[in-house]
Amino acid sequence: MMADVRRVMRLPEHYHLGGSVGPIVMRHWDPCARFVGDTFWWATHTPDGPASLALSRAGQELTATGYGPGREWVVARADAVAGLRDDLTGFAELAATHPVVRELARVHRGRRIPATGVVFPRLMRAIFEQKVTGKEASKGYAGTLRAFGTPAPGPLEGLLLPPLPEVIAAQPYWVFHPFGVEQKRADTLRRAAAEAARIERCATAEEATTRMRAIRGIGPWTAAEVVRIAYGDADAVSVGDFHIPNTVAWHLAREPRADDARMLELLEPFRGHRGRVCMLLEATGVMAPKFGPRMPIRSFARF
Repeated sequence: MMADVRRVMRLPEHYHLGGSVGPIVMRHWDPCARFVGDTFWWATHTPDGPASLALSRAGQELTATGYGPGREWVVARADAVAGLRDDLTGFAELAATHPVVRELARVHRGRRIPATGVVFPRLMRAIFEQKVTGKEASKGYAGTLRAFGTPAPGPLEGLLLPPLPEVIAAQPYWVFHPFGVEQKRADTLRRAAAEAARIERCATAEEATTRMRAIRGIGPWTAAEVVRIAYGDADAVSVGDFHIPNTVAWHLAREPRADDARMLELLEPFRGHRGRVCMLLEATGVMAPKFGPRMPIRSFARF
């Protein structure tokens, strides 16, 4: 029987586990990541094989437990997954220049940006989120995971490993139709899966962004969504989102509507932490006022 591997990490003051690892989890129900009680579980493929990671907090200590052939890899990376490698250097000074950002930085001071070190599962999720509602994206993601995922190592029943890229690349586009995924997104997913090994070898967020953007169907929004979580890129801005420019403009300038150019102009003073500011603004749950005819809430990322 394969022994599990453990590591105990000391936590910084005010650290918030849920707020830090939350972005790893797909909304609604995620077959690969979830909280069970006070423990966060995450399953992934690693260079050493499949693994599951459990993060459990007790006071100011976080215990990481790894299972499966890749257990040592995930435990060694547990601090990054938990957001403990997140570099906040200079953010306090930048946040202090705007009253809204300053207050959000205080209220959410325990939130950190994770860096999973694994690209393809997050890329798959981002592709499913292109130009559809959250419910539709979750259906495509969860359906694909149930069809092509495999049981994760460890004691948690129902936890699944994400599909291997080569499995997804080998599927015809129509296999994804029952999950509500049309041919355009299915073809983008298959192309991304075929390039996944090259992307996973990228050493930096910038290099990964360049390689992803070279794939037809992947634009700035998708790439930013991936590198923010896979590499912990605090500056990654999801250009092309329907809601984020309005959210940024409303909170930072009390302007109810904005385009990408205006959003980037407002975020420029926070360069180096622009993605972090967007995450903090979204954490408020307060969106810009709605004007005009009613419309469904959609993520409308261009790609």
